[in-house]
Amino acid sequence: MGSATRLASAVIGTFIAGLMFFFSVTASGGDFFEPGGLAIRGYDPVAYFTDNKAVKGAENFTAQYKGSQFRFAAEANRAAFTANPERYAPQYGGFCAYAVALGNKAPIDPAAFTIVDNKLYLNYNKPTEVLWRKDIPGYIAKADRNWPEVQRKPNPKDN
Repeated sequence: MGSATRLASAVIGTFIAGLMFFFSVTASGGDFFEPGGLAIRGYDPVAYFTDNKAVKGAENFTAQYKGSQFRFAAEANRAAFTANPERYAPQYGGFCAYAVALGNKAPIDPAAFTIVDNKLYLNYNKPTEVLWRKDIPGYIAKADRNWPEVQRKPNPKDN
């Protein structure tokens, strides 16, 4: 193989590798933690506010927000979300709020949550939620300061 052919092969190979990387990054989802391709593990963000509990969303009630797919238990919840997604979307990209306060990213358990000042905060698990509740205002202040840096960290592996 001549040097021109090797160079062309190398350029084409690099180009294809670059495209594969681009599509793997862009296909991985949007701004929220999305194990299995679903924000909040497929739970309905509106139900936290209306039912005060984690409610699994249905496949036929979905909406996209900031590149992430959300599911809803009912059409009314989907409509409420699409009318005002900032109101219902979880804080810190749907990662554990306590972990963000500590400067890290961690996955969440949809049943471990709090609503504070009409904002949804998710936690890693129920014991973490107990820790979070010991100083919610302090942890929110820390997480708010940390989030710009933390959001650039790699996403954690799903548990």
